[in-house]
Amino acid sequence: MSQTRIVIIPPAASMPAPFLTFDAGGRVLQRGSLLLEDSAATLDVRTVAVAPGADVLVRWLDLPVGGTAQVRAAARWALKDDLAGDPERTVVALGPVAGEGPRLVAAVGAGLLEAWIDYLAALGVTPVAIVPDCLILPAPADDALSAAVFGTDMGLRGAHFAATVQSDLVEAVAGGRPLIRMDDPETLERLLAAAAAAPAVDLLSGLERKREVRAGGWRLAAGLAAALVVSPLILTLAVGARDQVAADRAERRTLALITETMPDAARASDPMEAARRQIAVAPPPGGLASVSAALFAAVEQVEGAELDSLSADPGQGVRATVSYPAFSDLETLRTALAASGLSMSDASTVEDGGRVVSEIIVGGAA
Repeated sequence: MSQTRIVIIPPAASMPAPFLTFDAGGRVLQRGSLLLEDSAATLDVRTVAVAPGADVLVRWLDLPVGGTAQVRAAARWALKDDLAGDPERTVVALGPVAGEGPRLVAAVGAGLLEAWIDYLAALGVTPVAIVPDCLILPAPADDALSAAVFGTDMGLRGAHFAATVQSDLVEAVAGGRPLIRMDDPETLERLLAAAAAAPAVDLLSGLERKREVRAGGWRLAAGLAAALVVSPLILTLAVGARDQVAADRAERRTLALITETMPDAARASDPMEAARRQIAVAPPPGGLASVSAALFAAVEQVEGAELDSLSADPGQGVRATVSYPAFSDLETLRTALAASGLSMSDASTVEDGGRVVSEIIVGGAA
């Protein structure tokens, strides 16, 4: 495809999404903005989206050599103390391998990434990649920082460093390092063209394929869980599309479904949060016998792994304690269970005598 388009996701879905279309040589062919109210068909061109970098954690990490799933698991573990949300609901994308140095890693909440994807779909856009805005900037060779304004924030990029911060925090984050401003229109368009041709990292690459679960009860639970995930961006999207009435109606239907299927959650001060917790520990299809067989099979796929305990209690779900040689083995177990239509969440993980011990909760795949 000879043309490439880059679309900038705005801070709020009611705002226009600027876009640029480039030819193969990086020359700008078209400038414009996409609006939710527009009914005109969008161009069928390769599209890269630029996301607000303030919502993405960017790090360079020393990671082990291995398969993508194992390396991603090691990165998620290394970032666990820096993540604002649940690590299990965080998408981790890996940059290219760069010799023996640290590897670029970008992490974003799964719900927020899904909201961005839905927002772009509402605009008629299906991106091939999504990159945080701070990573379109080049890293200077010296101790300086590249800087550019994105909306009300400023993106910064240095050697093994990238972040988008509020304007009043730039001085503190820069720590005295000189800033090289790169937000004049000509320079910024050149950087966007380069990012459209070769994104530094693709957040979409961190998404894991979800299996369809055929058990009717779990389809209902998965549907309820999906209904409970209401992103601020999606709510703004409803307002921007003048569809707040539909959003309110969906919320009422969700609360009615909670009242019907989860009366204990309905009586809680926050019914939706209580329902989320119940769904997370509900027993998977097939009961303990089915889970045991799948878990034993998964453990056998990890050399040196052992299943230390397995239990099923009302309100606690199916819990197990597993031990294994390396942190990356946890992702291998998760992948093996997913192949059996089961999800796995990590309740706790510690090192003990040179081995890694995890308490896990097994449920039906969402």
